[in-house]
Amino acid sequence: MNFTIRKATKKDAADILALIQHLADFEKEPEAVVVTVKELEKDGFGEHPLFQTFIAEIEGKVVGMALYYYRYSTWKGKTIHLEDLIVFEEYRKQKIGAALYDAVLQQAYKEKVRRVEWNVLDWNTPARDFYISTGADILKGWEVVQMDENSLKKYVNRLKK
Repeated sequence: MNFTIRKATKKDAADILALIQHLADFEKEPEAVVVTVKELEKDGFGEHPLFQTFIAEIEGKVVGMALYYYRYSTWKGKTIHLEDLIVFEEYRKQKIGAALYDAVLQQAYKEKVRRVEWNVLDWNTPARDFYISTGADILKGWEVVQMDENSLKKYVNRLKK
């Protein structure tokens, strides 16, 4: 099947959300997605977009995406964080994911970004193997640290006391 890769537009927000939910299901976190189409439209396609997205299409149907955003490293300067790279399961094994990955890395190179980073689950062996095959390093000794909405609320409320 032939596919095309293009930059997302506001009209793609519902498809982006469907892909996000598909990824959450794959990662065994189906209830974790709380973002809405309206938020994606505002945050990704408003006056000051918080993220960029490449879309994969087959005959006008959105089948995959790579969502990324810019960060700043005190050591490296401008960097990109690849938040999600997902292709609907029935369209995998057609090099669509690789093409989306390539689009993000080409964008980073074009913009002279000094680092692109992302997270991969330790049990996602196909993804890990793919990333390693492209020359990416999976860093040892670095752990992902997060504070979710509830933890943030508790922490800030403790500061107020």
